[in-house]
Amino acid sequence: MPRTPIQSDSAPKAIGPYSQAVRTGDTLYLSGQIPLDPATGELVAGDIAVQATRVFDNLKAVLAAGGATFDDVVRVAIYMTDLSNFGAVNEVMEKYFNAPYPARSTIGVAALPKNVAVEVDVIAVKAR
Repeated sequence: MPRTPIQSDSAPKAIGPYSQAVRTGDTLYLSGQIPLDPATGELVAGDIAVQATRVFDNLKAVLAAGGATFDDVVRVAIYMTDLSNFGAVNEVMEKYFNAPYPARSTIGVAALPKNVAVEVDVIAVKAR
């Protein structure tokens, strides 16, 4: 099955040799997003809620470029350097998703790109 790269100018450009997302069939695989402002390429300042909001806004832009929304997301992976932020990130996530919620993993990690506190990737299924 062919792979089609998905790109949005409303989300940060990839900072490595990868696509913002790839579609294969009806499935969109989004690369991890960190709290980078797409307009400046700089990390957003603020607490974990501000950072998580930027991450989900970036994901929203890439989903839209692939013709999808958060309602099409079936899987979420959240990576955090401090799991004490779990509740705050949940509160932000609830603003973007509706029930029935997607499957999810939250993983504590030692470090993330650019030393950010949170990164999120998703998988969505949306017929073309």
